[in-house]
Amino acid sequence: MRLTSRRGMVRAATLVTAVALPLALAAPAATAGTAAPAATGVSDVLAEALAHLVKGKNVKKHLDALQSIADANGGTRAVGTPGYDASLAYIRDKVTRAGYKVSTTDVEFPVKWEEFSPSVLQQVSPDAKTYANPTDFVTVTPSGGGDVTAQIQVVDPVVPPAPVPNTSTAGCESSDFTGFVPGRIALIQRGTCAFIDKALNAKAAGAAGVIFFNEGQPGRTDPFEFDIREWRFGFPVVIASTAVGLDLADSPGTVVHLKVDAKTTVGHAKNLIAESRLGAAGEVVMAGAHLDSVPEGPGINDNGSGSAAILETALKMAHLPTKNRLRFAWWAGEELGLLGSDQYVAGLSQAERDRIRLYLNFDMVASPNDVTFLYDGDDSDAEGSGPGPDGSAGIEKVFERYYGKRGLPFKGTDFDGRSDYGAFIANGIPSGGIFTGAEGIKTAEEAALFGGTAGAPYDPCYHDVCDTITNINAAALDRNAKAIGYATARYAYDLTGIPDRNAAALARSAAPARIPAHGAAS
Repeated sequence: MRLTSRRGMVRAATLVTAVALPLALAAPAATAGTAAPAATGVSDVLAEALAHLVKGKNVKKHLDALQSIADANGGTRAVGTPGYDASLAYIRDKVTRAGYKVSTTDVEFPVKWEEFSPSVLQQVSPDAKTYANPTDFVTVTPSGGGDVTAQIQVVDPVVPPAPVPNTSTAGCESSDFTGFVPGRIALIQRGTCAFIDKALNAKAAGAAGVIFFNEGQPGRTDPFEFDIREWRFGFPVVIASTAVGLDLADSPGTVVHLKVDAKTTVGHAKNLIAESRLGAAGEVVMAGAHLDSVPEGPGINDNGSGSAAILETALKMAHLPTKNRLRFAWWAGEELGLLGSDQYVAGLSQAERDRIRLYLNFDMVASPNDVTFLYDGDDSDAEGSGPGPDGSAGIEKVFERYYGKRGLPFKGTDFDGRSDYGAFIANGIPSGGIFTGAEGIKTAEEAALFGGTAGAPYDPCYHDVCDTITNINAAALDRNAKAIGYATARYAYDLTGIPDRNAAALARSAAPARIPAHGAAS
């Protein structure tokens, strides 16, 4: 047996011995509203020990394997390809051998959307009119197929349109559909929230179709093509001009004929879930990363880096008697619109969601021109979508403490809806994590603080063929993988600062607005 292996065994044995200290020394979970993230001495020592064991060079071995998988499968690990399946098999083998309880969950994703003939929009009564496609309206991609003749019901419009864009909140809340008659076609004005939110609320209210219309300000009057990133409505969806929308809204009881001749071919993939066999089953600490790449490349930074880092953390924690249950997730279909994580959370019962005390997300942690961005759980930066659910501020502080103790810089980043925390925060689950930057441009201030090149992208190979093993910042990978190990281990023993989920479910304020991934239109 080589000396390096013997030393590794000694370190692991020492850590297990340390963990065997009375776990009752760990502080109880905080009640709702508690923001104090300070760990107990025991949990902090254990977290520091685990961080020491998680090494960038071992994480890179997993990245080398993912690169080899991409090389053998057409240069990609995109969902629906053999490269994705092989990536999942690689990780599944590792966590199974490590002793985790391993399972998969099904993920549906759109393979191809086809429109076979032009869509039809006609007013049947009180006046007979046929609206022109594409001048007056266009089909929303990927609309469901359907041929519906029904009365329209206007949903909370601002008529006449306000002078300022993004004023109308029509359809943004389920309460906007109070009194909606199932079987009618919802007529919804463009405005502040995403189209997908409006359409999902309409579906929940029993709509037989949706007609969006543009909001009405200069530059926002014509119909336009966009991808709503949802294909399971089961009814036709179109967007009309402001003039058509106001025309349809003008007379109570207007009946329209709406037809879309289209079909989505659906593919199937798997999320991979690895759960520890030790720890309280009702206290789940969850860490996740998306496993799929874009079709254009192997996705070694985006997001092999996050996937490999949580894999190495899982392997180092596999046999530790943690106080809380650990659950690691590798998501499918993130690049198609957060599909794996969204469908996973949607498939859980409320009781199952309440078992998840927090979610840690790691999407791109080794960008070449990196900045250490920490998700802004308390909205201290006052940007974008606001704070995360109660407890998210504490998660941010845990990461801040890790980097701060080492004299390492960090910066906040908004919960902008572009990664897999979206479904968790939408369901009130505290969230946080690390992100090192994508296509954004590094500022001079960031270059002074973090090094690297001002005026250049954080990741020049983002969503490109060059996102290979040579696109990895080794120092960032090591630094952030250790932080991932630290935070995961810390919460495995100590949930200080994380509100009790059952209590929080009774008094939870409204979740932050969900922003669809990758710039979906609104």
